[in-house]
Amino acid sequence: MTTARADSPPNGIDYPHQQPTGRFSNGLNFPDLIAEALGLESPLPFLNPDLKGKKLLAGANFASAGIGVLNDTGFQFVSCQMYEQLGMFLEYKHRLAALMGPAKAQEVVSNAVILITCGGNDFVNNYFLTPVAPRREQYTLPDFCGYVMSEYKKHLLALYGLGARRIVVTGTGPLGCIPAELAFYGSMNGECADEPQEAAKMFNPKLFDLVDELNRDIGEDVFISANAFSLKMDMIEKPEQYGFKTSKVACCGQGMYNGLGMCTEMSNLCSNRDEYVFWDPYHPTEKALRIMVKKLMDASTDHIRPMNLSTMMAVDAVAGADRAIN
Repeated sequence: MTTARADSPPNGIDYPHQQPTGRFSNGLNFPDLIAEALGLESPLPFLNPDLKGKKLLAGANFASAGIGVLNDTGFQFVSCQMYEQLGMFLEYKHRLAALMGPAKAQEVVSNAVILITCGGNDFVNNYFLTPVAPRREQYTLPDFCGYVMSEYKKHLLALYGLGARRIVVTGTGPLGCIPAELAFYGSMNGECADEPQEAAKMFNPKLFDLVDELNRDIGEDVFISANAFSLKMDMIEKPEQYGFKTSKVACCGQGMYNGLGMCTEMSNLCSNRDEYVFWDPYHPTEKALRIMVKKLMDASTDHIRPMNLSTMMAVDAVAGADRAIN
């Protein structure tokens, strides 16, 4: 449960049935579009009562708004914590085992693509939450980044211990350039806020290094790391090249850059979502996400490593064929 919610209009305004679904988006969100690109069914939320029987075979969505790597991130939203999500993942495995037996359940989990997008909230809604935030008093920015990474490593290893064998981890986007931070820091000309931007530049290379370390220690490429900063920054700096009119102002919001508060029925709302990089103060529009996902499918190892998602699918298809023969 969380108080950060997207289950009211105008969220979902461009979703197939034009109703809010809990996604912080005008339409489909990042996991939906990754699933679509990989030819997979978008899974139901884990807490959805319809997630039972054969629907379990399509996977589950364990996302909780406002969550971070650290347990104290998102406290203001009463968010679920990551260790609780791992507990839900274990419960999902138990449900699968009850449906098809433990061996088959483990096979499903091992062959699944696990997507994790985490880290940004640990900065935006924790370290930079206020000028005197507790974590800011406790750590310098480089030390805090290192601390978050050390905790992230524990969570990723726990997920591996639960049987996940194909885990895609995305870093943080350009945190200083989101409308929420432009408004919070009082950006006069749309220039990105220095501190959160520096945090994102610091975090993503560390995540790449962590994934390299984990894969090396395990002895195979279980983890794939995507640099969301580099993938999104070009869109923010040159929105017109991607068919957008602005990357500074959110489509839905209020205040400077429509960057204050949440997207609600009382917010300012743009008429054409395809002209905006950002849907609300924090989250991209479906169009922007589609561009990012296309890049993830084909990007070089400068942006995603050790392989892009198209290569991942090809490698997994060969491995699946070998298992079928043997």
